[in-house]
Amino acid sequence: MLVLPDELTHGTATACCRMLAQALHSDPSREAIADASALRRFDSSALAVLLECRREALALGKSFSVSNLHPRLQALATLYGVGELLPAAS
Repeated sequence: MLVLPDELTHGTATACCRMLAQALHSDPSREAIADASALRRFDSSALAVLLECRREALALGKSFSVSNLHPRLQALATLYGVGELLPAAS
């Protein structure tokens, strides 16, 4: 499972992307789930990070989903038209 930090803003996005990419590459699982339960402070950069993580997971032949996505971030994803790219984990 990929764990998002409590803060994911423009200032932390690059480091978070690197951390998640490393986790994706080291996990042999065919399913990538990003756990967003700790995420409390975020801006639109959080969506960019999740979408990059999704792109990386798909490039590795993995499925991608997000668990515990904050309702405000889900609303932002819907507003930007990318909500369907970040499906909820089952």
